[in-house]
Order: sequence, then C-alpha cells, then structure tokens
Amino acid sequence: MIETQIIEKVGHSPTLNTVLMVEQTLKEIGEVINLAELKKRLPRKVMHQTLIQILDYLQIGGKIVIGTKGILWVYTEKRELDKLIKKGTEI
Repeated sequence: MIETQIIEKVGHSPTLNTVLMVEQTLKEIGEVINLAELKKRLPRKVMHQTLIQILDYLQIGGKIVIGTKGILWVYTEKRELDKLIKKGTEI
C-alpha cells in the first residue's frame, strides 16, 4: 500500500538502472553520507524527487538506514554473511 501511494504521488517510477546505480554507490561508500554528498558521488545526475523515491524504497526494503546524520548502507548479502559466519568463533 505504501509503495502504491509513492507511485501515485510521483506519477512515475525510477528505472532499474537508476536504482541499481544508487545502491552500488551507497555500498561502495560504506559510511554515513548526507544527501548532498551522495548526489555529488553518483556517476550521473538524478532528479531530487527520484532520488528521494529510491531512498524511500531502499529504506522500506531494509537496505539502508536514514538518520539525522545521513544515509548508511546496512544490508549484508547472504554470501558475505556466510563468510563472516565461517570466520567467527563458536562459543
């Protein structure tokens, strides 16, 4: 229902390539970043409203956290999680 409301409000959806570009940029940065700095680091320009829509989508999906200090990529893929588990010490 939330997703439908977002689409109706904006009237269009970002392309998959744009969503993937934002995801990859946030993964590579690996630290808290503010919106203005994220816009500068993206390989190509993205309209403000489109970027906000992508960030909302990523936050709903549990891939990022948006706080007062900025945006942080928090999602760990299963492959990475398996590697961390293998390195861990059993107690």
